[in-house]
Amino acid sequence: MSGRIADWTRGEHAITYQTCTSCGHVQYFHRAFCAACGASDPMEQRASGRGRVYATSLVCRAATPETRAHVPYNILLVDCTEGFRMMAHGENDLVIGDDVDVGFKSFAGKLVPFFTKKS
Repeated sequence: MSGRIADWTRGEHAITYQTCTSCGHVQYFHRAFCAACGASDPMEQRASGRGRVYATSLVCRAATPETRAHVPYNILLVDCTEGFRMMAHGENDLVIGDDVDVGFKSFAGKLVPFFTKKS
């Protein structure tokens, strides 16, 4: 995986995913191989940041002292337009089926994807 694209996990305002150049499988978690066919070196791409809420869970009790200031906060599973599902933060009033766009916010000292309802 040479020449990695900027991504939120490196402090950039972007989400990246991989597409297998052999079978076309789309995967979110970065690997040196395709999880479907095993081909090496899948291609990294930048996601559009659009998707639909698949699941939502409002967290009302802080798991750590660092997250206490954020309670309540919403954890989502988002089906992204490109064909992968990811976990992220989002507005507290989002519900299953909402169309969303990504932004980025600081959460407990780290940059995280934060989805808002598409206007």
